[in-house]
Amino acid sequence: MSEQTVGFQLTRVIYEKLRLLPLLLKQPLREFEMTFEPDTRYARSKLRDAPTDLPHDLASVIEYRKSGLSLNHIVGCPLECAYCVRHLFDNYEMKRPHLVLSDDEAVAQLVDHPAFRAHQTPLQIFNRATDPFLPRVKEHLHRCLELLDDLGLTNHMLVITRWHVLEEDVARLERLKNLKVTILITWSGISDPRIEPIDSSIAHKSLQTLASCASRTRRILYWRPIVLGLNDSDELIAEAHSMSRFANATVFTGLFHREQIRDYLRSVNVPDLYEMVPRRKIFPREVEDRILKAFGNTPIFRKTSCGVAYAHKVHDYNGHIGIDRICDICPGDQVRICTAAHKVPTRSQLLGFAKEVGLETDSIEAFEGHIVVENSTEQQRYFVQHATGFQVHDRAHPHLPGRHGRAEEGWT
Repeated sequence: MSEQTVGFQLTRVIYEKLRLLPLLLKQPLREFEMTFEPDTRYARSKLRDAPTDLPHDLASVIEYRKSGLSLNHIVGCPLECAYCVRHLFDNYEMKRPHLVLSDDEAVAQLVDHPAFRAHQTPLQIFNRATDPFLPRVKEHLHRCLELLDDLGLTNHMLVITRWHVLEEDVARLERLKNLKVTILITWSGISDPRIEPIDSSIAHKSLQTLASCASRTRRILYWRPIVLGLNDSDELIAEAHSMSRFANATVFTGLFHREQIRDYLRSVNVPDLYEMVPRRKIFPREVEDRILKAFGNTPIFRKTSCGVAYAHKVHDYNGHIGIDRICDICPGDQVRICTAAHKVPTRSQLLGFAKEVGLETDSIEAFEGHIVVENSTEQQRYFVQHATGFQVHDRAHPHLPGRHGRAEEGWT
């Protein structure tokens, strides 16, 4: 066991002991608890317009990501998660949410986007630069969902949050008639306030509220990021297992680690979580093995779209079933649904989709379980992937057997 891992485990032991001090000293617990209240004073009025000098990536409100075409016309978040991807956009210090476009303009751009296909393209909203259930932000969330639903669209819509989901929110979501809405409740159990200051009980409450009030709206325990030696204790794994009772499915995954994120963590005196800063998420094999053993027959999924598919009882739009051993933990009924829908695209179909997004066509190959392309961007691959229901890999970045698309660290 590395010094880093020992250090994190020791830190957690010390923290848990400190939590017992109020009982020993007969003092109120609040005097010893870590408290964090995000600054939501911005919610006293409507959201301000975003500044005109936003980084280009944030000013472009639509981005194609693996879990769907993503709409992000609000930027800024006060929740202080140290591993936030906003570090990559040089936007982490914008704590107040700002509006880039009106909801009507944003939805119009989304449905007019060249990659959008009615009833097919999976969608996401406010998953890059804010939290969709923040005060004021959720007004725009509900408005956008209602605009899309009124168009009769049945696309998947993924909404990822670590903030409060209230009964009135669920009531409004339940009035939607067409969109396949999934709320992914993010929880990690991380107790180090330098890394994640948000109270973990918020996720517990939100998940329970959805479980008791929702029928049409699906809910997922989105267990992430799981980091070796930080939040992978047997106690936290047991807590996640207990929380999974309130979810339609549980998805677990590791840390998206980049230089900018590591630099920020170092600036707040957090020891390096891992040595590597790879292009894929880090999730060591030993952590996965312990989690799968603890969960037993409880449904748990390695990939987000697999959990979403299971929650809605439909096939996985990312076609993970074609990749060896990714779906070996999925329930048998779900494997049968995905297998039945997994059809190799014709050469004509594949070339047509490739030409739509400007992919080189000479080197494209379709195999039994996946498609291989060359000199591609993620956005090009995701379009073809969702159009065909087949995994699309670039020849320069193959998926290695048994690693499930994860980084090398912890698997060698």
